[in-house]
Amino acid sequence: MARISFSCLPASWYCSVSLLSLGCLPRQRLLFLGLLVCSGLALLGLYQAQPWGVQHRGGRINKYLSIVETMEATDVNNAALNYGIVVDCGSSGSRVFVYYWPPHNGNPHTLLDIRQMRDRDRTPVVKKIKPGISTLAETPERASDYLQPLLSFAAAHVPRAKHKETPLYILCTAGMRLLSDGQQSSILEDLVSDVTKEFDFLFSRSHAEVISGKQEGVYAWIGINFVLGRFDHADDEDDAMVEVTTGSQAHQPISRRRTVGIMDMGGASLQIAYEVPSAVTFSSPEQEEVGKTLLAEFNLGCDVDHTDHVYRVYVTTFLGFGGNMARQRYEDQLVNNTLARNRLSGEQRGLSESSALPDPCLPAGLTDVVEREGTRVHLRGQGDWGRCQGSVRPFLGLHNGTMSPYGVYQAPIDFKNSEFYGFSEFYYCTEDVLRMGGQYDSHKYSRAATEYCATKWSTLKQRLESKLFSQQADVSRLKYQCFKSAWMYEVLHSGFRFPGDYASLKTAQRVYDKEVQWTLGAILFKTRFLPLRDLQQEVFRQAHPGWLRSSFMYHHHLFSLCILVVLLAILLYLLRLRRIHQRELRQAETLDLLWVEEGEALLP
Repeated sequence: MARISFSCLPASWYCSVSLLSLGCLPRQRLLFLGLLVCSGLALLGLYQAQPWGVQHRGGRINKYLSIVETMEATDVNNAALNYGIVVDCGSSGSRVFVYYWPPHNGNPHTLLDIRQMRDRDRTPVVKKIKPGISTLAETPERASDYLQPLLSFAAAHVPRAKHKETPLYILCTAGMRLLSDGQQSSILEDLVSDVTKEFDFLFSRSHAEVISGKQEGVYAWIGINFVLGRFDHADDEDDAMVEVTTGSQAHQPISRRRTVGIMDMGGASLQIAYEVPSAVTFSSPEQEEVGKTLLAEFNLGCDVDHTDHVYRVYVTTFLGFGGNMARQRYEDQLVNNTLARNRLSGEQRGLSESSALPDPCLPAGLTDVVEREGTRVHLRGQGDWGRCQGSVRPFLGLHNGTMSPYGVYQAPIDFKNSEFYGFSEFYYCTEDVLRMGGQYDSHKYSRAATEYCATKWSTLKQRLESKLFSQQADVSRLKYQCFKSAWMYEVLHSGFRFPGDYASLKTAQRVYDKEVQWTLGAILFKTRFLPLRDLQQEVFRQAHPGWLRSSFMYHHHLFSLCILVVLLAILLYLLRLRRIHQRELRQAETLDLLWVEEGEALLP
């Protein structure tokens, strides 16, 4: 009976179940699956080979993926990568930075994708030596020996086969600017003559120079905007736009992403740089003469005929306006005025702790001593932030509403459509003690600064010992935080005239968790013409459209062939199933007939 019930199952149902379990017709099914897999792989390869496949990898997601990729170790085995080296010869020491970038994509509207090189441990390839190169003013013949450790370090990281095509730039800043022209020339000449004897980098006389403060500011501005992706002009609804006119487009403004301005306050100097989108007008010939020295218009693109990357940037440096130097100027005036009054009145004010001078810019209860030319003057903190603001404001040297002793021209800022980043002291003042780094709010900041200044010095020291401030905060920061917070506030709102409700300022130490050096902007500017090589290849392809058409036709025919193979395989498979089904039905009918006949023969 079991045999009869099993045989009586429909043949079509049995075959269907068997096909699903690879138990029936395995050769035909495997052949069909193999054809489908092969065709799918071929289609996927064609998809990735086409331009539309590349475009799907773009956009906002790819921008952030690109940022993440810069944290990975650089693939030195990739022969397509290019390299560049920048040596920053500063006043206290010199540092070498190694950068790399993939081939340019051939689009004249995009820049090179330059990134900082990272070693196997994902550490940025950077090395620093001390002291500064300016200490060789009397022994310029030792300049190349001085840089030898840095250049050897860079040479060990750049693949040997790439040395001859790797540009090397040696750029000197503040320390060298203090030397005479003759001393500068002697040091640079030694570098030009000797560096090429030991290293095969792409290096010439124009690659070694002493850059001005204006150049340094422009490079810093380029670096931060490049990292933030503000030079990418793709349309994005989430990005703020700005209308820009250049000298050649006075009547044809272009719309592109809004760049960010930067403010950097160090210990000795203050610097500001920002784009001036609109054409500049001057009120007088004198102002025009000064203003033009503070404006830099340049093209970051590789093609001078394309103005998408023409930028007009206002940049200036205020010497003596750094946090430490401003405090020193403040103390100098305080001491000088006190001594002058003492001479006139015969008093001894400030010369002892009992007669200490009141200082609104020191925390309440703090006593300090200032020594000038052998004279010691005692100060006692009052912690009055409002009076401190009034005391530091004259040191801005405001003239005709402009922050400078000489009334230097300041380009207008469109505060309704602008964005700024504040570095160094701007960040330290807001974060180290007040813990308000990041988005700047003038009202919250002034309240926090007022409360801090009024806090007793003994309480502040207890908080420091309890580690309630940031790890970077120390006794010196606590002592001068009141003064520096007032100085920063006045520089921002009285000097640069930022509105009290300005909401587009961020104070930062890093961008995307990494420091942004002016050297990045320098190499981006120096190598801006390198994409011409890739553009020439693109021109060649456009000049030979037959090759392009044949390539397209080849992929088109291959794509059509794959589709045809898949359809043919499906058709053959269906026909095969139909024949198998018909054969099984005939066999089932014959078997049923045999069983019927056998059953009739067994009947009595």
